[in-house]
Amino acid sequence: MTTMSYAVRDSVTMLRRDLRHAQRYPLMTVMTIVMPLLMMLLFAFVFGNAMSPVARTGNYLDYLTPGIIVMAIGSASGSAVAIKVCTDMQEGIIARFRTMSISRGSVLSGQVLGSLIRTLISVTLIILLAVLMGFRPTAGVGEWLAVLGLLSLVIIAFTWLAVAIGLATKTVGGANTAAFPLQFLPFLSSAFIPTSAMSDGVALVAQHQPFTPIIDTLRGLLTGTPIGTSWIFALGWCLLLTGIGYFFALRRYNSDTSQ
Repeated sequence: MTTMSYAVRDSVTMLRRDLRHAQRYPLMTVMTIVMPLLMMLLFAFVFGNAMSPVARTGNYLDYLTPGIIVMAIGSASGSAVAIKVCTDMQEGIIARFRTMSISRGSVLSGQVLGSLIRTLISVTLIILLAVLMGFRPTAGVGEWLAVLGLLSLVIIAFTWLAVAIGLATKTVGGANTAAFPLQFLPFLSSAFIPTSAMSDGVALVAQHQPFTPIIDTLRGLLTGTPIGTSWIFALGWCLLLTGIGYFFALRRYNSDTSQ
């Protein structure tokens, strides 16, 4: 077998381990789905009538759902992965893997692939439940494929960041805290109201952080609202965050290996 074949085989093995680990400890996976759904219920049924005029939409759930989807990704691919990687580091599992004859990169890529599969399943459930609540997407086949591609890029970007955070932090609490921006920044984005309806200072933050162009692009693909140049910034942020996370994750992993 070639080096690439061994790397793929080892990555699949690590992916299988990650999925089995998720089955044995389902509470974290469930919570990453439940919390965004609670936020959706809160904003749709409690604040919906007040938010609809601000969001300039007749069906506020159509405006809200793309933001909730991205929030779910930030929670599932961010804090959950950071905690898992940090736990593996503290329990010495990753150190044990380093002594085995397996591809180094597979330990990390297995986490990314597992996160991608789990989070896509979670997003699918959220979309189905949103449809039952009244969400009415207008996307055709091409738009849905673009949605799948964008969501995959976002999940991979956030997961690599989370892997880097999990490797760098010393405690599970520290990992959760360091990954907190991935859960908090959606509140300072266009997830709930347009940036034009925000105060100048908050709007400035919302317009220059990664969640807003990602949400605006996803909303345009799903509901037909104007996307403009948001898709360019969305792809740019995804590539930049993936590169940053990948670089620091491998750097940390290799530096620990050499110690």
